[in-house]
Amino acid sequence: MQRNNGKPQEHVGKILNVNDNEVARYLGTTMLRRAGLDVIEASSGMDALEMVHRELPDVVVLDVKLPDIDGFEVCRRIKANPRTAGVKILHTSATFVSLDKKVQGLDIGADGYLTQPFEATELVATVRSLLRLAQAERELRTRADRLAEADRRKDEFLAMLAHELRNPLAAITASLPMLEQRDAVNQGERRAREVLRRQTVHLARLVDDLLDVSRVTQGKIELRLEPVDLKSLLARVVLTTRERGTNQRGQTLALALPDAPIQVRGDVTRLEQIFTNLLDNASKYTDVGGHIRVSLEPASVGGAAFARIRVRDDGIGITADALPMIFGLFAQASVTLARSRGGLGIGLTLVRTLVELHDGEVEARSDGIGRGAEFEVRLPLLDLAETGERASLRGITELRRRRICIVEDNVDAQQALGDLCEMWGHEVHAASDGIAGVGKVLELLPDVTLIDIGLPGIDGFEVVRRLRADPRGKGLWLVALTGYGSPEQRTTALSAGFDVHLVKPVEVHKLQELLDAGPPLARASRI
Repeated sequence: MQRNNGKPQEHVGKILNVNDNEVARYLGTTMLRRAGLDVIEASSGMDALEMVHRELPDVVVLDVKLPDIDGFEVCRRIKANPRTAGVKILHTSATFVSLDKKVQGLDIGADGYLTQPFEATELVATVRSLLRLAQAERELRTRADRLAEADRRKDEFLAMLAHELRNPLAAITASLPMLEQRDAVNQGERRAREVLRRQTVHLARLVDDLLDVSRVTQGKIELRLEPVDLKSLLARVVLTTRERGTNQRGQTLALALPDAPIQVRGDVTRLEQIFTNLLDNASKYTDVGGHIRVSLEPASVGGAAFARIRVRDDGIGITADALPMIFGLFAQASVTLARSRGGLGIGLTLVRTLVELHDGEVEARSDGIGRGAEFEVRLPLLDLAETGERASLRGITELRRRRICIVEDNVDAQQALGDLCEMWGHEVHAASDGIAGVGKVLELLPDVTLIDIGLPGIDGFEVVRRLRADPRGKGLWLVALTGYGSPEQRTTALSAGFDVHLVKPVEVHKLQELLDAGPPLARASRI
């Protein structure tokens, strides 16, 4: 459209009139020019194709019967070329054309059909209608191009922002241990340190989400797929969430798992990210003292087997009009509530994208404000034939109950590690210093002993030396837990008598795999 004195005017456009009959071509061109339209002419199919490529008309009035190639073939070639696909085609014919021929023309891309003889008003009205359609499509393409450019710039900005935020965050993180080298002088300083540590972790999570969402929207995330037991994975995620959030808020976080493992093909890190974000979201929007429930079960629909994971809370809920937008980037159910609860509104976008990358689905439900919310994730189950012997053996080892002794002086770390191992079904015992640890281990003779290096009384190296010196301790499976991870320190630990050297913080899935594998794998690591 053009505007004249504030009033819209129709786009004049350029019309190509194609007809090998000179009289019919002259009449059609005259009708169109008298209506104020710009008209060019062609008398054959090949001439028409050449002029379309050279002149790019808005509309081609194309006779079906031509001396070289017919109008159907001309239309097909015009519509098949991306450069000319937007040109509108009006087929015309001076003879009777069967219905199947008309359908053929429309199927290959024609935008209209007229049978001669036709009145000037009918021809002009039809051409103008096609001009308006062409103009509308041009405007939509222009708008789509602008939106795509804006979206690209947004993705670049998010990526740049996330990377820039990491620089000051890295400096803050590195400085915190320096502050913690000496004891706090008073309760206020101790609280300040706890706030710094807690908020630094929170900020790091936000930056990670921001960086990940920019990677996702740019298609830069690649999954490392392998068989994954969702039962064990959810147990790890729930334990971590309890330690980091729900326990501090006085919330109850319940977990319902099936008896047998449920395996999917997925990326362990990204699956943990999915359920961590869902649990963080549930905790964030649930009041102090609220309840959150996580459940896992196998299901099938139409012969397709999948794992169904539900995260349900009794929090603030979601309005019906917000549900369709809840997974959109930066979407938040309620701006006022969201700001008071924190967050950028990008966690659920990551959840949806990562679930879809795993060929799964995610759905949000809520009965409204104050009625809580439920998020359901559905992931395809791993075909038993695909897992082969590895899956069969893994199922056996996961069901084996081990006796574990944890020698760790940090009460929180000892408790968290013990809870994790008990959640996996193991029997757990603990000692808080080196001397007590030696006595406990020689008394129990556990299947696995996890020993911190920095213990009071005698350190972890001396603990393992005393255990190996005792005849009862020669066959024990001893695992070192340490914050020192250099190759030299690992060599020192193995030389002292440890079977395995693990660096804190231990990646939970690696610890579980180590426990599932059993002592032979650990002893092989000493060689």
